[in-house]
Amino acid sequence: MPDWINHIDSEFFLAINNGLQNGLLDLLCPFMRKQSNWYLLYAVMGYFLYERYRIKFLWILFGAALLVLISDQLSANLIKNMVQRLRPCNDPVLKNQLRLLVPCGGGYSFISAHATNHFAIAFFISSFYKEIKWAKPVAMIWAFAIAFSQVYVGVHYPLDVICGAALGMALGYTGFIFINKKVSFIIHTAA
Repeated sequence: MPDWINHIDSEFFLAINNGLQNGLLDLLCPFMRKQSNWYLLYAVMGYFLYERYRIKFLWILFGAALLVLISDQLSANLIKNMVQRLRPCNDPVLKNQLRLLVPCGGGYSFISAHATNHFAIAFFISSFYKEIKWAKPVAMIWAFAIAFSQVYVGVHYPLDVICGAALGMALGYTGFIFINKKVSFIIHTAA
């Protein structure tokens, strides 16, 4: 990554990580980024999808599982290993300037797998609720809160989560189009 991009990204990182410091975000952001805190929400979303799309539900569930697998492998293994950008909490230049609210972890920073995965699933699932106008904005705010938390707690740069969000939305959209067409084809052929 070019030095000037790293410099700008580091400045934005410090503005969020240090500049927005407050007690509420110090409590909320570590909670937001922990995936197991969202299992109940995933179960509720699954239940409503089942109620709404009984015949399609298994395909939607299959699509969501496949999407998370692809999203996670692309972000956590392929892209991170190609780019090999250090996390801000492992960067010797930033290490003494940042506030680390969670364990730093190993691995690389670019792109954020949390952002990629959550934006992918949020976009995918909310696309099945087209007639509910608030579903997509609420899902995107939820994914944004998780991605923002990654920067706030000190483990990702803003560009990591922005690019992760873009990739996640693209994957979520592609997954929705594929599953929706597949399910429509199966239902129409069976009728």
